[in-house]
Amino acid sequence: MKKILVIAACAAAVLSLSACKNKKAAAAAEDNGVPAYEVVENAQVDLAGFPVDDEGYIVIFDGTSLNGWRGYGKDKVPARWTIEDGCLKFSGTGAGESQSGDGGDIIFAKKFKNFEMKFDWKISKGGNSGVFYLAREVTTKKDDGTVQYEPIYISSPEYQILDNANHPDAKLGKDGNRQSASLYDMIPANPQNQNPFEEWNTGSIMVYQGTVVHGQNGENVLEYHLWTPKWTEMLQDSKFSQEKWPLAFELLNNLGGDAHEGYIGFQDHGNDVWYRNIRIKILD
Repeated sequence: MKKILVIAACAAAVLSLSACKNKKAAAAAEDNGVPAYEVVENAQVDLAGFPVDDEGYIVIFDGTSLNGWRGYGKDKVPARWTIEDGCLKFSGTGAGESQSGDGGDIIFAKKFKNFEMKFDWKISKGGNSGVFYLAREVTTKKDDGTVQYEPIYISSPEYQILDNANHPDAKLGKDGNRQSASLYDMIPANPQNQNPFEEWNTGSIMVYQGTVVHGQNGENVLEYHLWTPKWTEMLQDSKFSQEKWPLAFELLNNLGGDAHEGYIGFQDHGNDVWYRNIRIKILD
């Protein structure tokens, strides 16, 4: 009985210490303007059931099944994401980021850390989409106490998918850093070698021990390094700065959390977009 009491007392002390730490962390976050938030941990898929191609890439979309995919913050794939002629297609609403009830961003339900991802994409005239990586599912509470999912792009870098010739976002940002294959609102793709709308492009994203490389149509178009002073500086110069968007800055500056891992995702930006040949190689 004495042993049980001692164990219980120790457990209570640990919980009390943990609670104190959480309160201090919450207070520190509030001091920085960051609202209380939670990173949701949902079940992940087993990669053992997915085929591996001749180059050692795991095929996470083979053109016939949406196995392993679901909506961000949801338990199934939204109806506007379908399979068409072997492609993963989003059928747009023309309403930008408003994301109707049968739309929304999607993720592959497995967290990756060090990897190389390859995919093909094409976009409709004037279209906009994006590829997310190292994303986390994050919730906050509204004033009435209800829980809401925050946008995926405040916890994830974005490989921009855009019709450069016809979407106005191509002329916004700085030095073309909102054009296709760019690190959205931070680093422009160089060279900008996009094929026109409704023509296929190849894309690639490599993440290895903090180094990130974007590729487009067979060329590496940008490189940057996560979790460095330079990464923090880039965030501060973007729409995700600590002043403009404290929660986004907090999440992106600590991208992937302590484990430095997260989900692959595709964006519903209201326009028709197609993806195919989506495959990933784990580099751990």
